[in-house]
Amino acid sequence: MTDNNEMTDYFERKNKGFLKKQKFRLKNKLGWLGVPQVIPYRGFGSYASGEATITGALYEDKGLEKPEGKNSSRENILAMLKRYSGDQIPGARIKIHLGNEHKQRLTEENGIFKATMPLNEMNGERKTKWIPYQAELLDQIGPEANNFRVPGEILIPGNNASFGVISDIDDTIMISHSTQTLRKLRLMLTHNSRTRKPFPGVEAFYRALHQGADENSNNPFFYLSSSEWNLYDLIDDFCAYNQFPKGVYLLREINPGLLNLWKQGGGNHEHKFDKIIKLFKTYPNLSFVLVGDNGQHDPEIYARVARIFPRRIKAIYIRTVRKKKDRHIKKLIAEMEELNVQMVFTPDTINAAQHAQSINLIAESAVKAIIENSFTD
Repeated sequence: MTDNNEMTDYFERKNKGFLKKQKFRLKNKLGWLGVPQVIPYRGFGSYASGEATITGALYEDKGLEKPEGKNSSRENILAMLKRYSGDQIPGARIKIHLGNEHKQRLTEENGIFKATMPLNEMNGERKTKWIPYQAELLDQIGPEANNFRVPGEILIPGNNASFGVISDIDDTIMISHSTQTLRKLRLMLTHNSRTRKPFPGVEAFYRALHQGADENSNNPFFYLSSSEWNLYDLIDDFCAYNQFPKGVYLLREINPGLLNLWKQGGGNHEHKFDKIIKLFKTYPNLSFVLVGDNGQHDPEIYARVARIFPRRIKAIYIRTVRKKKDRHIKKLIAEMEELNVQMVFTPDTINAAQHAQSINLIAESAVKAIIENSFTD
């Protein structure tokens, strides 16, 4: 932490409103102002368009570290409060470096910066790959030098991809109780990325989808959620720790403030539809598998996408975490059948895996491992 007038002066110039200014003055007086931290999120690009979409954030360093196993409930609660109490830094200049290209952007009111960058030097074999980029804070905020480059990555799907996978996170791969507010909050506050649980067998199923039916594919993954970017570190560590395929996270705009913690993951989910449509347009020659749950309107959102791109959807898998009227489900399935899109509602991963194997999305040998994984999780 740093106690200085330079950071407070910067925040006061860049933020509007009397209460915000007083907040920064108080935090500075108490020594609670964190040093600026640049977070380059994973981006995605396309050989077809020759462009990459990059997103990142600038906010006070919250001092979060990866948990070491079962942290105490107090430690987990403190970490979650830090994620929502830290202040985003608006109006700062960020320089993005991608190959020989450079672009400068100002952080938005919520600390987010965005850029579309050209992909140069993409000659040679067009395989799926991750390429590096860097984000650099140009403004001097506080007395410490902070103009170093922070590395990020961009996913470029190639011709060794049979299809892409777009998956929801909460209650699709991670048990979250999104439809039960009190249980959701208790889980969020008292657990961490190492103690949050995936649904049985889902890690093995996703690894099989990543490898495809020939087990030699490199199918790209995009993880979509109504969780805000505040939870990026938790989601990324959860996926890495449980050995999910490495992918791009498409989360919701940051909604700062402790009072918004209880609303995390709720509200309008229209942003999911918008992000999926962008992926379909970014990769015009790629088909997709859509995976979600019936707790937060995923079936309806995916059906809307299917009406626009029916020939580019390999299958839709919906985990049933909430009882819904059979009439509604049957109506959706019937409508998808008319579009020649298979929508499968299932309470477990095994049924989804067996269906995926039957339509040649995953290898037959992978099903056994998924079943075994389902009973050992």
